[in-house]
Amino acid sequence: MNTPADGTAEHAHTTAWIASVLRTRIAAGELTPGSKLSEEPLCAALGVSRNTLRQAFTTLVGESIVTRIPNRGVFVASPGVEEVREIYRVRRMIEPAAVLWGELTPQVLDGLEAIVQRAQQARDSGSVPAMADANQALHGAVVALTGSASLQELMDRVLAEMRLVFHSMASAPDFHSHYVDRNVTLVKQLRAGERQEAAEGLRAYLDEAEAELLVHLGAEQDRRSAMRQRAG
Repeated sequence: MNTPADGTAEHAHTTAWIASVLRTRIAAGELTPGSKLSEEPLCAALGVSRNTLRQAFTTLVGESIVTRIPNRGVFVASPGVEEVREIYRVRRMIEPAAVLWGELTPQVLDGLEAIVQRAQQARDSGSVPAMADANQALHGAVVALTGSASLQELMDRVLAEMRLVFHSMASAPDFHSHYVDRNVTLVKQLRAGERQEAAEGLRAYLDEAEAELLVHLGAEQDRRSAMRQRAG
């Protein structure tokens, strides 16, 4: 493919790369909800212009991963109830479908089992971050069964948003632990060729996780509202 003389194609690639780097850092928990994304240090660290960085910010704003506040700057988003509902709408559509029709090979199944073993080890050692990492990795690997780069890119965005949601669950450290065994069961069903059962179980799992998150977020919003009223 011919590259335009003005470097447009290269510039677009750089913008996408920056958005991917920031998305990955958010998904890894390196950038937390409410963190300000200051332009100068990011430009220096990534070796890009402010204009290119701002275009990457625009991409992430469209994905609800960051928020642009006029006269204040760009901040990592803090997803609320409606964002959680949208996250789970997406997940319920693509994850069970991946389980039903994705390509399963012995190597892929071995990889899934290695992930759930990591989750079990993290639970046994009491490491909530490692447990969350492993659970996230499993769901990313499930979508990778589709072999679709577009769906994997979509899931990367969803996982980045999920990481932001997880920060709101800091007061409920056992949130991740009771899904570890569900993930173990999912992989066992896939190993046994029980795709329909695995897909149905995964959909129920996602319904339960969404409901738990919504209850927690609702309670947290009520608590903050009460605090503001008392302060006022």
